[in-house]
Amino acid sequence: MYRATTNGITVIVQSYYLEDQSMPDASHYVWAYTVKIENNSNETVQLRRRHWKVTDGNGCLHEVFGAGVVGEEPLLKPQESFEYTSGTPLSTPTGIMAGTYHMERKNGEFFEIDIPTFSLDSPQAYVHVN
Repeated sequence: MYRATTNGITVIVQSYYLEDQSMPDASHYVWAYTVKIENNSNETVQLRRRHWKVTDGNGCLHEVFGAGVVGEEPLLKPQESFEYTSGTPLSTPTGIMAGTYHMERKNGEFFEIDIPTFSLDSPQAYVHVN
């Protein structure tokens, strides 16, 4: 699991390779990832936008911007959490993802929180130890 905390908001991510949806012979690899957002601050916040940076094993960067996550803009009171699962395909057997969520406080002030960088590794990924 990967974890990052910004302004009392913790984002925890776990990724899973989806072998049944992947076709290595066609350079098509698919992962699911589960994200849990925990509001450990003393104020109510709402997730308004997301910005993902997806980098494949060749170093090609693809950025994704959008409103909310999985069609929602969750409102999190202190000590509440929100969890969702999504996915991404790549043309390489490995990659990384990272990003930020654009949050809004109850008073209308916006701030960003970090999504931790996490790896996307398939069984076909070549791994070598330095």
